[in-house]
Order: sequence, then structure tokens, then C-alpha cells
Amino acid sequence: MAVIALLGLPIAPSGEGGANIADAMSGLLVVCCAVRLVRDRRRPLSPGAAVVLALPVVGIAVAAAHAASPGAGITGLTRYLQIFVLVPAAVLLLVRDRRDFRLLAWSFVALALWQGTVGVHQYVTGTGASYQGEDVRAVGTFGPTDVMGMATVVAFGLVCAVALALGSGTTRQRTSAVVCALALLPPLALSFSRGAWIATALACGAQLTLAGLRRAVRVGAVVAAVAVILVGGLGVGTEMLQERLDSITQVTDAPDQSVVDRYTMWAAAVDMWRDHPLTGVGLKGFPDHRDGHASLALSSGSDIGGAGAAYSKQPLLSPHNMYLLVLSEQGLIGLLALTGSWLALLVCALRGLVRVRRAPPGAPTGLGRPVRAPSGLDCALVSCGLLGWQLVDFVYADIGGPSTVLTGVCFGLVAWWALVDRASPMSLASEAAALPASRTSLTSEAAVSPASRTSLTSEAPASPTSLTSKAPTSRTSLTSKAPVPPVSPASPTRSTSGSAAPPVSASSPSAGSTEEASTR
Repeated sequence: MAVIALLGLPIAPSGEGGANIADAMSGLLVVCCAVRLVRDRRRPLSPGAAVVLALPVVGIAVAAAHAASPGAGITGLTRYLQIFVLVPAAVLLLVRDRRDFRLLAWSFVALALWQGTVGVHQYVTGTGASYQGEDVRAVGTFGPTDVMGMATVVAFGLVCAVALALGSGTTRQRTSAVVCALALLPPLALSFSRGAWIATALACGAQLTLAGLRRAVRVGAVVAAVAVILVGGLGVGTEMLQERLDSITQVTDAPDQSVVDRYTMWAAAVDMWRDHPLTGVGLKGFPDHRDGHASLALSSGSDIGGAGAAYSKQPLLSPHNMYLLVLSEQGLIGLLALTGSWLALLVCALRGLVRVRRAPPGAPTGLGRPVRAPSGLDCALVSCGLLGWQLVDFVYADIGGPSTVLTGVCFGLVAWWALVDRASPMSLASEAAALPASRTSLTSEAAVSPASRTSLTSEAPASPTSLTSKAPTSRTSLTSKAPVPPVSPASPTRSTSGSAAPPVSASSPSAGSTEEASTR
């Protein structure tokens, strides 16, 4: 919040785009998060999420080692780590839940409204930056040295407002978001930034598509109606704006000098990469190698002036393409590491969006808390919209200027949704959600053991019982066999017919005497 608020302060007209108070605050934010992390001694990220967030460090460190001078290497290393690793990590650690996420999204909208108001005032009063000989270009408080600053801030606010309008908030919140989105259209148009226009149109179109086809049709109709009213009815579309729009489709047939300079620097960046394919020319090395690889069509610099600054020539120190800048200074290693991290964030953010949309009302998400199906739809659309806007805008711009720190905050929001939120497939919540299932299976397996023990216990006493029951039986049989009539050795044998058979004496020689003796 403090970093976003400080970006609303005016920048000195003579500033060269170096560090400002917002950058200092972001450094303090990183230090506070590091102290908190060491004090709590906890693991805030899963191993996979930590790899995704720290992947750009590989290419940045290699390029810093190949820099032309130690000073340039350290300066470039600090800047790249600030924007793509440290500030995103700090934002990721400070955002606690979706409520904090939405608060930051509304902060983006508030900053955009402030900068847009200043920009419209500059256009109306003729106190903006110089454009075609007139001081009408809306630049907000960033001044003529950072003409993309206000356009970036307003575009971020517009993307967040569209996502909040399509989300699951109250009717009042969604209505407010729609009003804010419509209010940010004029300052975005008056920034005369073709790259910001293209990136915003594609990002908002993607948000509408992801939110649902019906909503996309309805919102598209409203935007078209508002555009007709603003351009046709109120006359917002001036001749300069129309020429700027037409120049988008004429960049190959009749390009202006800014387009020629951009194409020339793109070709120079590719030529640098061919000479150093793996590691590039080193951080901050593009300006030093530009003249040796650029053609004669490149101008000496861009004209800047107005908005409180005198007319001057601004040197062209970058190719105005983030991908080619990384390719020329960090080589293939740096480009693959950086874009790999961004693509991983995009995939995880989209998977989180799919999880949120597919969850039925009241279904458990992540750690098993019952939530409504669209409760995280606005957060998902904010993340996908901001990241999509940034990836498209990097085709026409790169890092630099006072507003660059806001790019780090943007990546932090995206990283929180993609790596930390309970809907993310790489969050600790997703890992913890798998534990109850394994514990349940272990518990069910453990429950089988008492049953087997019971069966064993029931079977164990059976043996003594059977033995006990069998023992008396044998004893009874032996007892029943024991009383044998005594034999008198002197008893005489009676031969009278019909009388009982006389007892057999032990000395009488009979056929059964041997068997009886053995039986006894």
C-alpha cells in the first residue's frame, strides 16, 4: 500500500528515471519481510513454488558476471532482482488472504484514478508532455521522461476494475468497479501509448472470455456504446487520437520515426545476441553495444519536453522490447529462465481460475473450507489480466522509469494467486489437502487391526475351551470304562442253560483273554 501511494507523488521534471522514494520503500519492504521470515522460521512456499519464483535469478546472476564493469553488473543485478524476485516475494509474503488481495487491487484502481485525473487535466489545459508540437500528452505525475508511466498505471487500474466488476462482490462493489473502468478509458486514450492500448484491449478481452461468454457479450456492448458516445457525441476523439490509432495499422507501410527507431533497435538487439548467444553482452550492456550493431536509420534520440520540463533529447538506451532486451543482455539462458518463470505463473493462475469456476457452491476448496463457487473469481481474473497485460506490453516496452516498481507489485499479486492461494495447484494448502486423504486411508487400515485382533482374541480362548471341554470327555469315557466287573479266581463256572455266563477267570484259557489283558 505504501509503495502504491508513493507513486502518486510528483516526480521532479529533471529526473533521469533512476531510483525514487517508491523504490526506497520497496527496499524497506523487502528487508522487513526477510526479518519476519527469519523470525517466524516457517516455510511459506512449497518447493515447486520457490523454484518458480527464484528461477530468474539464474540468468540474472550469469549476466551480471559477464557485465562490462562491476558497477554496471551490480546496478543491473539489483534492479532485476528488485523487480522480478524481491518485490514479488515481499508482496507474496505480506498478502494474507483474498481480502488483502482485493484491497491491493482497489489500490491499483485508486492510483489509476488519481493519475488519470491529472493526465486529463494536462490534456485539457495544455500542460502535458510534448506531442506533435503541442503539450497535450497525458503523463500524470511521472513527467515527460517517463511517458509510459501514467499509461501503465491507468492500464493496471482498468484491468483490475474490469476483474472486480466481473467478480462475485456485492452489487454496489461491482457497480463501482464498472464506473471506475469507464472513467479510466479517457486518460488511457489521452496517453497516446499504442502499446498500452493493445495490451489493455487483449487483457480485458481475455478477462471477459474467461468470465463467461454471456458476460463478454453484455460488457462488450456497453463498452461499444460508451465509445460511440465519447467519440461521436462528446468529441473526445481528436484528430491526433485518430492519427495515432491509424498508425497502429501503418507501422509497416508508413512508419513514423519512433517506429523506425524501435525496429532498428530490435535488429541491433538480435545482432548482439548472435554474437553472444548464451550469456549476452552483460547487464547494462545494450547502450555500449548499440552503435556497433544499429543501422544509420537510428535517430540520435527522442524529443521530450513539456509538463514542466524544457525541450531536450532523450537517448535511446533500450530496444523498447523486454524480451529482446533480456536476450541481448542475458542471452538465451536469461531469456529461458525469465520467460519460464512467467509462463509457469500464467499456467498456475489459469489452473486456479479453472478450480474456482468448477467448484460447486459450498464445495471445499484447498484446505477444505466451504466457500461459494465464484468467491475467488475476481482474484483469478485480476491475476490473469495483469499478467496477460504485462506479457503483451513487454513486446512494446521494457523496465525503466519511476513506475517500474509497480511492475514488481503486479508480479507479486500474480505470484500470490498462482503459488499461495488455496486454489493454486502449487500452494502449501493444496499439499495439506492431500494429507487428510492419506490419513483417512491409514486410519481405515489401522481400524482393520483391532478387528483382526478381536478375531484372534475370540479364536485364542477357543483352544483352551475346546481342550477343557475335550478333557472331561476323555476322562468321562475313561471313568465309564474303568468299572469292570471284578473277576473272582475261585468262582465256579455254571453250565446251566439260560443262566448268565459265568465270569472268566484270569487263569481260564479262553480266546478273549489275551485281548482283555491288553485292554487292561
